[in-house]
Amino acid sequence: MNRDFFSQVYEVVKLIPEGRVTTYGAIARYLGTARSSRMVGWAMNQSHKLGLQIPAHRVVNRIGLLTGKNHFTTPTAMQEALEKEGVTIINDMIVNFNQHFWDPAVELKL
Repeated sequence: MNRDFFSQVYEVVKLIPEGRVTTYGAIARYLGTARSSRMVGWAMNQSHKLGLQIPAHRVVNRIGLLTGKNHFTTPTAMQEALEKEGVTIINDMIVNFNQHFWDPAVELKL
């Protein structure tokens, strides 16, 4: 496990605004490692085991699917957290994904 890379991922995830989501790939691209979206997913999974207080529910796959939902305390916890923030989910998919998408490369202006 690359702790430094995971720490960088966590720092980006902390910056995702409420009611917005980003993708594993967008975080990887922002960090200059475009081909490591899977590693970002592993970092998100590890964050639950470490008990980190980061908004991991705001990180989804490239089409807005809640692929990480099984790593939360319950299978519906990710959806419930997003819905509390005003994000509509149908069949584990974010409705109007593009409206909720937050791109760190744009928002954080390298």
